Amino acid sequence: MRTRTEAQQAVQHDLRHHGDAEVRDGGADLTDLAVNVRPGTPPDWLRARIAASLTGLAAYPDGRAARAAVAARHGLPVERVLLTAGVAEAFVLLARAVGARRPVVVHPQFTEPEAALLGAGHTVRRVLLDPGDGFRLDPAAAVAEDADLVVVGNPTNPTSVLHPAADLLQLARPGRTLVVDEAFMDAVPGEPEALAGRHDVPGLVVLRSLTKTWGLAGLRIGYVLADPATIAALASAQPLWPVSTPALAAAEACMTPAALAEAESAARRTAVDRAHLLAGLARFDGVRAVEPAAGPFVLLRMESADAVRERLRALGFAARRGDTFPGLGPRWLRLAVRDRATTDRFLRALDQAVSAVRA
Repeated sequence: MRTRTEAQQAVQHDLRHHGDAEVRDGGADLTDLAVNVRPGTPPDWLRARIAASLTGLAAYPDGRAARAAVAARHGLPVERVLLTAGVAEAFVLLARAVGARRPVVVHPQFTEPEAALLGAGHTVRRVLLDPGDGFRLDPAAAVAEDADLVVVGNPTNPTSVLHPAADLLQLARPGRTLVVDEAFMDAVPGEPEALAGRHDVPGLVVLRSLTKTWGLAGLRIGYVLADPATIAALASAQPLWPVSTPALAAAEACMTPAALAEAESAARRTAVDRAHLLAGLARFDGVRAVEPAAGPFVLLRMESADAVRERLRALGFAARRGDTFPGLGPRWLRLAVRDRATTDRFLRALDQAVSAVRA
């Protein structure tokens, strides 16, 4: 693995740009390939559970049952669980409550960790993984020994790379907080490289989201798994009642055996649909997808990707631009995995867009 130097990192990126802007700014007629929320969600049974919680809105939220359900799902004591208003809140809490002096963010990845650290006054060092070797992480070479906070995604947004758990564990050591963002791990069948549930790794903090698989981006619910002292420090930085009653109801509901089985089934369907998308992309000259891909999205590189993206919008498809991610640029696009019929329509539109741009 080759990482780029600090001098090569002096590129400004819009860290607050996210996929929802691609859809919001394009009207209701766009087919959404920019946001990684699973389509057709929330399912009816989850909507019903959330709706039933509305009768209790006069009372202040009580997170004990949801926290216990999350703890039981991962085989942990409740003292190792913190419920948050999505993973984005968790990054803000970590930036404010963990006394890091030399934080490092491994890119390309979700940009909110760096944005939160910068907002809290930290100077952030970047490790930029190399597209030439598929954005693989070499733990022996990637992160400086003096880093006391390291943030890495697994599987990583936007590259869809699933790092081996053994490689990530090599980044852990006493005196360092290792934050592993597993927001998309439940979209990986069997979660083979998950670190959630580990309690024997010094400084390990695992973040999980319920907004992607269950279609709850508008409800804001996620959680942190860490040692009790870290959980207490993060909780002290939260406002009172940070997670709403409907979000707590959703969290508890998504931890049941039936819900976990449904999530696993959805992950397996996504893997099949992703293979279909990748096979279709492979037929295009000059279009290269990052493989193997493990998440519910794929990252691809092509010449004039920015112009192709605009053509796709005119043809009714929203794709996620890549140039806002540190380590990428205007030749990159991220595509959410959709069902076979939607993918086939997209591939026909991509053929038109690429042909028009090349002409």
